[in-house]
Amino acid sequence: MKAVVYTRYGTPDELRLTEVPTPVPQGGEVLVKVRSVSLNLSDWEGLRGTPLYSRFGGLRRPRRHVLGSDIAGQVVATGPDATLFQPGDDVFADILTYLGGFAEYVCVPQRVLARMPEAMTYEQAAALPQAGAIALQGIVVKGQVRAGQRVLINGAGGGSGMYAIQLAKLHGAEVTGVDNGEKQESMRALGADHTIDYTREDFTRNGRTYDLILDMAAYRSVRAYHRSLARGGRYFCVGGSAGTLLRVLVGGAVTGRLADKKVRVLAVRLGVEHLQPMVELCGQGKIVTVIDRRYRLDEVPQALRYLGEGHAKGKVVVNID
Repeated sequence: MKAVVYTRYGTPDELRLTEVPTPVPQGGEVLVKVRSVSLNLSDWEGLRGTPLYSRFGGLRRPRRHVLGSDIAGQVVATGPDATLFQPGDDVFADILTYLGGFAEYVCVPQRVLARMPEAMTYEQAAALPQAGAIALQGIVVKGQVRAGQRVLINGAGGGSGMYAIQLAKLHGAEVTGVDNGEKQESMRALGADHTIDYTREDFTRNGRTYDLILDMAAYRSVRAYHRSLARGGRYFCVGGSAGTLLRVLVGGAVTGRLADKKVRVLAVRLGVEHLQPMVELCGQGKIVTVIDRRYRLDEVPQALRYLGEGHAKGKVVVNID
């Protein structure tokens, strides 16, 4: 089968399209023909090997050589102990633990798969897992957003932000989206009441406060985030530099108690089994998935460069066929 492979950390130039053996499902595994795979920041970080936590799969060199984790496709074979799916079933999954999505086929345990809703396309199903989980847990489950609250989403122009804006608006919040200049219009189109270009304005220094901040790109000090929270407010970061995440993890809890503010790292529960509320909202048309660009398998390097350079407005998808 064809797969996009890399053997050392670096730029998209490290990626190459090549032939590798097609995996054979064993035990409770299922072989899926990949139809669509969406890109996430985790793919970019895994390619570059930075921040440091992205090297958990191999400190000096990547242990798994095919990236890609949010997939949608069709079951083509099952292992002898796999009983949940049959060849021909349309499925989707977050396979971040296993990777291998940038390929024609991928073999994964049956427990990580879910049947695709009939109303969803392969692209829409592949776009949902990681981005939808971050938005759902950051805005609803942990964020507990309520009508009338002021919500700020840093990194709102990307995939997770796309869903987070819509979720916050559905719950009646006043939403501010923060991202680069080229994403201001797309954030407003998704429902953001206010937008900030972070290259021109630091949201932690403009004097405004928020009841909830969901931060996909945490690079500031814990003190700065406290400054931007209203009393009783909540701040959750899910991405950014390793140093900032560590400072939030260690220092946020202590200082937050003193100021009646919660500053935490968002521990996201990944896996499609946690996505049912998002699946229902998408099926009802209350949440839409914006596909910014589509690429072929041989264009994965260009797709990752586009994402990594901060251009993606919504989701970027690779279609295998």
